[in-house]
Amino acid sequence: MPDAKLPLRAKVASQVSRTAAALSRAAGRGDGSVIGGWIGLKIDPDLLKHLATGRQVALVSGTNGKTTTTRLTAAAVGVLGDVATNSFGANMPSGHTSALAKAGATPYAVLEVDEHYLPQVLAATDPRAVALLNLSRDQLDRAKEVAMMAQLWRTTLANHPKVAVVANADDPMVVWAAVASPSVTWFSAGQRWHDDSWVCPECGSHIERAENQWWCTGCPLRRPEPQWVVEDDGVLDPLGHWHKVTLQLPGSVNIGNAATALAVAAQFGVRPIDAVPRLARVTSIAGRYAQVQRDGRIVRLLLAKNPASWLEAFDMAERAPTLLSINARDPDGRDTSWLYDVDFSPLADGRPVLITGDRAYDLAVRLEVNRVPFRHVTSFEDAVAAIPPGRLEVIANYSAFQDIRAELNRVN
Repeated sequence: MPDAKLPLRAKVASQVSRTAAALSRAAGRGDGSVIGGWIGLKIDPDLLKHLATGRQVALVSGTNGKTTTTRLTAAAVGVLGDVATNSFGANMPSGHTSALAKAGATPYAVLEVDEHYLPQVLAATDPRAVALLNLSRDQLDRAKEVAMMAQLWRTTLANHPKVAVVANADDPMVVWAAVASPSVTWFSAGQRWHDDSWVCPECGSHIERAENQWWCTGCPLRRPEPQWVVEDDGVLDPLGHWHKVTLQLPGSVNIGNAATALAVAAQFGVRPIDAVPRLARVTSIAGRYAQVQRDGRIVRLLLAKNPASWLEAFDMAERAPTLLSINARDPDGRDTSWLYDVDFSPLADGRPVLITGDRAYDLAVRLEVNRVPFRHVTSFEDAVAAIPPGRLEVIANYSAFQDIRAELNRVN
């Protein structure tokens, strides 16, 4: 909604939000995507609702892949016009508020939403569509168990029957959360991580899998037939047309993210043939997948924050020297026991493996269990010096990723 049409309090809050965000950026205190929205909401608690009014909104939520899928969806919906989006990954209401205030009057918005905040943001933004990507364990020292999160989503969607749901048919938890919604479009993006969905959330029976199918052994819950399907290096749409997807992003998981983006954009009337070329323009996302030259090395950054995303990171990483960095600060969660849910054996292929970070010794014990040879280094700079010129893959969790990204930005 343009500022001129906002209520007076919302207008003031929006202006203050933009100013605070700009000052934060100017002071080098970050991109301002949180502080601006936080201050705006203090002035007007309904600011997000006011800013969303008049826009067609899509929300993207899930444990993994939110930021990338949001960026791809914004690119696809951009066929129709300007799109507001929280491109830096600030995925709570303060970040959404800041993004909409900064964007001004746009007809569309695509917002990444932390899975815990989906009920609140859905109520505030009245979206046209919501995409549900996946549910898996993540920071269980402070977050809900996976089944509890699925129940939260299921209850939320029951209270919003008019929203179009775009949901992952390959994840039993997502299917259970979405299956009762009146309007569901199913996509198949695959699910490599199964360890959070062996038990049916409906009846508690065992879930069986064979080829691309899954079903509950004790009730009718089973994989629905998807309308959007990843096939080879492209996406099959509901009309049976196959679209080759060429991305600058690595890994098969991102073809799945692209399929999701196309399915969401279709809810706005965007044809896949028009959206696919725009997906190819998406490169690094908030530093993820970025490649940077450093002292004769090509450094690529991959973010991995939980067992499911580490599995995908191993798939993306080339067989080259690999640096693993683990912290356990507030953004990461303090509990590192999840490392024992990750199978690190793909790294036991002869590549040099280096480890660093605040909790490098926890990682060292875990690699010993998988019999992965490694070398401990005390800093990113030491890791670069420890390998010959060539490629260095970096896989790190939240704060470790940001530390390394800041180091690269400082030097380059």
